Amino acid sequence: MTSYTDKGEKPERGKFVRFHHLTFWVGNAKQAAVFYCDKMGFEPLAYKGLETGSRELVSHVIRQDKIIFEFASPLNPGNEEMGEHFIKHGDAVKDIAFQVEDCDFLVQKARERGAVIVKDPWIEQDNYGKVKYAVIQTYGDTTHTLVEYLTPYKGLFLPGYHEPLFRDPLLPKLPSGCLSFIDHIVGNQPDDQMVPISDWYQKCLMFHRFWSIDDKQIHTQYSSLRSVVVTNYEETIKMPINEPAPGKKKSQIQEYVDYNGGPGVQHIALNTSNIIQAIVNLKARGMEFLSTPDTYYDTLREKLKTAKIKVKEDLKTLQELKILVDFDDKGYLLQIFTKPVQDRPTLFLEVIQRYNHSGFGAGNFKSLFEAIEKDQDARGNLTVLTADGNPKIFK
Repeated sequence: MTSYTDKGEKPERGKFVRFHHLTFWVGNAKQAAVFYCDKMGFEPLAYKGLETGSRELVSHVIRQDKIIFEFASPLNPGNEEMGEHFIKHGDAVKDIAFQVEDCDFLVQKARERGAVIVKDPWIEQDNYGKVKYAVIQTYGDTTHTLVEYLTPYKGLFLPGYHEPLFRDPLLPKLPSGCLSFIDHIVGNQPDDQMVPISDWYQKCLMFHRFWSIDDKQIHTQYSSLRSVVVTNYEETIKMPINEPAPGKKKSQIQEYVDYNGGPGVQHIALNTSNIIQAIVNLKARGMEFLSTPDTYYDTLREKLKTAKIKVKEDLKTLQELKILVDFDDKGYLLQIFTKPVQDRPTLFLEVIQRYNHSGFGAGNFKSLFEAIEKDQDARGNLTVLTADGNPKIFK
């Protein structure tokens, strides 16, 4: 595992401030938004659709503290771009939006360095303020929208969005999701694409390497992965980039790439300041999480006996809730992963809490892989790759 201290030169202009929002392209935006509100503790924030004069697209925007998700669907038959996206990826993250300063400069630099600019900077405004946008292509069919506030924006979300049409009376009666902000967003790549993609972020967006692991450190009996985390100069936006490494069986990264039809967002990590309360509440709301065997906690207790840090939370409670712990000499993190949030085994969510620890749970990757392999096996996807390249089901 490597942590990087060299941030490179401070960019003379332009700045990536934070994650702004995520846009999902889904078959039914209304129902997808309801799922995240009911199960994960989000609330309706804004709406755009036929009633607001949007004739082609409908958009339901939901929020929890600083986390904003937008679900978009086509309104009319024959929307080829979205239609092809559904056929290939199913419901998936289409865009990761960043709030920026000096959008024009960032786009110009990205273009000079070889990035594909999907949409040159343009301005939208309404009575609440003025916002500049641009769209840049990243891995696969995923894009980054840059969002720059030209004036302080006083509206609900962004220009053109209105109040939600309906507020579910059930939501205020449910326990809080306790989730605060987007911690990191992981992109899965096919084999040998991790380095070119992480290099792209460093070159085109002026990000730098923050953390990495290779397949010698992260593996189970069957499968392994490599990962590089890139981040902006201020280190407020963290983007781990994963690829599968050859193993005896198909890794969960490869399973993702197969079912997603190529690279894409594998999981979104949501930060909480109270993971125990968050998971108690989210489980009560009906959210499904991966399970961890009790042997993991036996090993953990042994390791913690000689550790330089002390975990404040009650280990028995963490074990009951199946929350994982990773630590080093300075601090620790607590994390847990949901099962996939759609039928394809692609996108899932993570809930994470940090105590002076900026890693990504490398000590838990093995346990996570084993939990996912159990589900992969149930799906018939824990397969051995034979010499002719065809999978052979193997249990």
